Amino acid sequence: MLAVFAEFERDILRDPVKAGIAQARKEGRPHGRPPTVAKYASQIRSLAKKGLNKSAISRRLRISRTSVRRLLARPIPRRSAEPLSG
Repeated sequence: MLAVFAEFERDILRDPVKAGIAQARKEGRPHGRPPTVAKYASQIRSLAKKGLNKSAISRRLRISRTSVRRLLARPIPRRSAEPLSG
């Protein structure tokens, strides 16, 4: 019986949350977790090229060492100089 009430309550809460998210998107406001490491990508890569280890980079930029490690493990996105032709 408690499970039925819990599911009912969850259904009641779901609609206003979805409406709020839709309204925020409509107004152009960001929704979700803010990007943290992406804005430091160029700094992280340049510090790594200079020879700083992951711990030193994380301390300098005040982000987690795991975030630095994950970003450095990703391939560098390549930008094509020529447009794709079909």
